[in-house]
Amino acid sequence: MTSTAKTPEDYINQLPEERKAPITKLHNLIIQHMPKGLEAGMGYSMLAYYVPKSIYPAGYHCKPFPPLPFINVASQKNFIAIYHSGLYAKKELYDWFVAEYPKQCKYKLDMGKSCIRFKKMDDIPYDLIEELLGKMSVEEWITIYESVLKLKK
Repeated sequence: MTSTAKTPEDYINQLPEERKAPITKLHNLIIQHMPKGLEAGMGYSMLAYYVPKSIYPAGYHCKPFPPLPFINVASQKNFIAIYHSGLYAKKELYDWFVAEYPKQCKYKLDMGKSCIRFKKMDDIPYDLIEELLGKMSVEEWITIYESVLKLKK
């Protein structure tokens, strides 16, 4: 679902009532536990948590004007999604998450490479997401990002 919101607060205020509480809880959790150095805002019509240009001036290689994305949260048509770039870029982190998820959730994991989809709003594993947030620093993310980018050249 595309949003025209300019701030996280506007994004949350525009959500259907049943989505406001879980998205707000995710947003607050990420703000409190995201790796040091990230900033919060909007990106790609979603809540965005990114490496600011003051830390990584090169920005995102596909479109250098936005900052380097790290985590996004979106209210999609049939689910809430968390997009965590570190899960896509670091196999060990992905494997850890996939192994830990069933220990904390009663529903099957619905996940792509970096997209975690939650169709049951009452079964979002907030504790697991908090733990995930502590698994990668901004410095590690930049190093991994640059190594993958160099491989593509």
